[in-house]
Amino acid sequence: MVHNVLVQGDFKFAPVKESDVSREMTTRYMQDLIDHADADVVIVGAGPSGLSCAYELSKHKNIKVAIIEASVAPGGGGWVGGQLFSPMVVRKPAHEFLDELGIAYDEKENYVVVSHAALFTSTLISKVIANGVKLFNATSVEDFIIRDGVVSGVVTNWALVTKAHGTQSCMDPQVMESKIVVSSCGHDGPFGATGVRRLVEVGLLDKMPGMRALDMNASEDAIVALTREIVPGMIITGMEVAEASGTARMGPTFGAMMVSGRKAADLVLAKLNKSV
Repeated sequence: MVHNVLVQGDFKFAPVKESDVSREMTTRYMQDLIDHADADVVIVGAGPSGLSCAYELSKHKNIKVAIIEASVAPGGGGWVGGQLFSPMVVRKPAHEFLDELGIAYDEKENYVVVSHAALFTSTLISKVIANGVKLFNATSVEDFIIRDGVVSGVVTNWALVTKAHGTQSCMDPQVMESKIVVSSCGHDGPFGATGVRRLVEVGLLDKMPGMRALDMNASEDAIVALTREIVPGMIITGMEVAEASGTARMGPTFGAMMVSGRKAADLVLAKLNKSV
């Protein structure tokens, strides 16, 4: 057994060619890009709402789903609670999603507490990928494909290339066409609400009100209620809903992210004429 070999000091890895390692990584990644140049659904943002949406869609194996995430590490704000404190608070009845995922929590009267938010986020990420959803991290959505007022896909580039625009000569992007785009870009910050902001820039929306001050009780209900197809071909979910609708900031509770993402998936399935 490996453990015994380690103790005896005779452990040795199997030989490998460096070129084989590079070839495996390159061919498999490029094949994923080729396969998802046309997708059924592209989800922009791998935070709690985007991942929850992807999880629901992954139950339908015939739906091709890609998630585009600008950061190297997916998960968005789901790695910690508030102010870098690790526990995650989830108001009932959203805790039923934790039950489905098999995540333990401490029970309170109106909410539950997960000991560390990373337990939720890592579990959800692993299930989404294991279920066949393709995650393209360190990749930015620079724009949308829009035909006759309908969002029909996304324009992508490596996130590091996006950051370098203006410092080098032209570095054109590539595209993923899709039947539906789900925008879950979150609130404020460097990537916040970039989907809705672009819709305003191109004239498909009149304005983006921006989210108001914190009110957990008002915000979570509103975020779920206003999760919707904001323009033809694009559904918004999570904190981007607050930015697009002028609802209150949610703060460090995560139930609305889960429920909003799952509602977005239901809206996607209805548009694809699949049974929920």
